[in-house]
Order: sequence, then structure tokens, then C-alpha cells
Amino acid sequence: MRKKAFTLAEVLITLGIIGVVAAMTLPVVINNSRAKELETQLKTSYSILQQALQMMQADTGMIANQTNYPGQTFGNAFIKYFKQTVKCSEDNCLVSDMEDGTVKSTFKNYKNYNRTANLTRGGNMIYDEGKYILTNNMLLLIECNTPNWGIILTVDINGPNKRPNVYGQDLFSFNIEEKTGKLLPMGVEGTHYNDLNKYCSKTSTDGLNGVACTYKAFTEKDFFKNLPK
Repeated sequence: MRKKAFTLAEVLITLGIIGVVAAMTLPVVINNSRAKELETQLKTSYSILQQALQMMQADTGMIANQTNYPGQTFGNAFIKYFKQTVKCSEDNCLVSDMEDGTVKSTFKNYKNYNRTANLTRGGNMIYDEGKYILTNNMLLLIECNTPNWGIILTVDINGPNKRPNVYGQDLFSFNIEEKTGKLLPMGVEGTHYNDLNKYCSKTSTDGLNGVACTYKAFTEKDFFKNLPK
């Protein structure tokens, strides 16, 4: 009695079909996994900042605002409420990119426009008063010295050595509300950068485009899935 079996041609055809299906579905799976990872990292970063801020305010009995922490006094006080930190220098925290033939350490804005925030030179005004690596490799950047802005905390949720280092993708900002001390996602009403058309838009050419995307990242269901590939 002869046993039935697949021919070599049938096996090759089947493998070819499987390969085509895999090629079609694998990018979707990878993108969904990346999106979920970034979403989780943002929520974790927010929780870490929130807990430290609450402990600080409970401990001191003061609201964390520019009135109680004038000048550049906030950063040194705030950083004590993290288990372990590494203060950044140009050597241990920044990413080198080649631009116009010159190596620079930069964070690019939301759409990679020409204007960049160059941390090597003290950087953009919204994070030039303290740069720290936390225990989960998150990079914390502090702005606390510009009147009427409120205290601004910016985080690179997956660390400076893991790309894309782009506003609205893995770089997100928060504002500490002046009257209540609440940590607000940048872009929500009451934060300094709340014009979403200017600061979280695929068409804006503003140098800080993306800084307000924190609000969208928390409120739009598919925000991370729709990031530029």
C-alpha cells in the first residue's frame, strides 16, 4: 500500500505562502510591541515622577512651585526623592548625532526639523537646569528658572542611548501646576505649552513641536501605534 505524501513542489508552495503571510504580519506585530513598550514606559515614568513629587511635598509641607523654589533650587531638592541618580555630563548621558559634518549631542524635535535642542551647550531652555539618569535608565531633565512657566519636567522614557530621542515619541514633558503642585501632562489646559496645533502637530515647523504631545499620548488610544515609523 502506497503512502500519500506532499511533493516537494507542494511543500515549497506552502512555505512560500507562510513566508508571504509572515512578511505581511511581522511589521504589524513589531510595531504593536514597540507601541505597547513606549506606552508602558511613559506611564511608568509618570508614576515615578508623581510619587517623588508627592513625597517631596508631604515631607516639606510646601507646594513644589517657583514661589517656594526660586531660581534653580528645585532640582537639587527634588532629586533627593529618587533612590539613585546619576548626574549627567556630556560624556555619560548624551547621544551623538552627525549633523552637517559636525558631531553634536542632541535631542531632535517631533518631526526632525532643523532646529534641535543641543544639550551639550546647555540645551533648550526647557531642560537646562538639571539632567539626571534614574535607576530605570530614564533621563530626567529639569527647567525651573523661567518666570511664569511653572516647573517643567521632561523625561526620555527609554533613556538617552536608545533612539529615537524625539519629542512626542520617547521624549515627554510635564508641568507642575503652580497653585496645587499637581503634575500635569504638557499640552493639557493650564500647562505652559498647550497649543496642540503648534506644539503637537505633524505639520508645525516650530522648534518645540512635540513638547505638548504628552497630553495626546495619555488621551489618544492609538497614539503610539500611529507614531512615525
